[in-house]
Amino acid sequence: MSDPPMSDRPMPDPDTFTGERFIPGAPGEIAYEHCHRYAFARELARGRRVLDAACGTGYGSALMADVAASVVGIDIDAGVVADASAAYASRQNLRFEAASVSALPLPQASVDLVVSFETIEHIGADDQARMLQEFARVLAPGGLLVLSSPNRVEYSDARSYRNPFHVRELDRDELAQLLGVDFAAQRWYRQRRYLGSALWADVAGPRFEALAGNTEAVRLAAVPQALYFVVVAAREQASLPAELPSLSLYADAGDSEWERIDNETRELIRLYGEVGQRDRDLAQLAQRVHALAQTLGERDARIAELERGSNGECDELRRQIEAQERLIGYYQSLRWWLTLPWLRLRRAWERIRSA
Repeated sequence: MSDPPMSDRPMPDPDTFTGERFIPGAPGEIAYEHCHRYAFARELARGRRVLDAACGTGYGSALMADVAASVVGIDIDAGVVADASAAYASRQNLRFEAASVSALPLPQASVDLVVSFETIEHIGADDQARMLQEFARVLAPGGLLVLSSPNRVEYSDARSYRNPFHVRELDRDELAQLLGVDFAAQRWYRQRRYLGSALWADVAGPRFEALAGNTEAVRLAAVPQALYFVVVAAREQASLPAELPSLSLYADAGDSEWERIDNETRELIRLYGEVGQRDRDLAQLAQRVHALAQTLGERDARIAELERGSNGECDELRRQIEAQERLIGYYQSLRWWLTLPWLRLRRAWERIRSA
């Protein structure tokens, strides 16, 4: 049985952030990944006629329109297209249309650059081939394709993860084979979020270095495993730009991810302070329970002495002991009530640390 076409697949509500369709303003890893791809493609869009295939909310189309001759954004979701058209109505060189990427409403050889980010995994094998055929059809001679795709080996297999919005994910060989039918010339990049330190020269130069190490050794950094592949492709090798960067870095101008981490750290410090105070309260309560237990032991010894004596006095002591036992039970139940929420807090913190 063949995979359902894109139009029949469940797609995320454009007004609800699911992590699948990026919405400008959404924080975290997805912002770095999606914005970096468009920032990279923007340099290739200068002066060109651009197609943004599966443009989503249109923010990337608008970024490229700043430098492109013209941009048309295509998306199968008519509601998203209407919202993007309204949001960027003032941009004279930017328009949006509702259509499938496997049946583009554009003339042959009408664009110079096709950008298709995180699209190919959302359609089945037949539509994947048709989409690339359509890209080749609308590209003018010497045109470029910039395409990204999750690397199934790292994105899904290594993490035992299944994205419900993905129909057919590809590994590198599968993607290269598909592209090779119409786009024999390919320049590959591996994208993965990076945490490190940057030393930046005041004056830009042609050389760069990437290092990895620890307190014991430093070496040249290996190219990371690709969570996503980004491929610049063309029909002929001569069409690929000679000056493509070897390394592209992207940073969040607002440092929103660092701000989120700092806020979480401050909140954890506050919660640890509360936990410390609650632990001290529990220690005092435990001391009271221990004192009551000692009193109970003394009463037991007294009962043993009085069992040879007056039965009335013995009964009175037993009543006092029962009262003490009820009080001990009360304190013990209160202690559990105080402890339970902080056990849950510690488990939540362990989940945050592991993530």
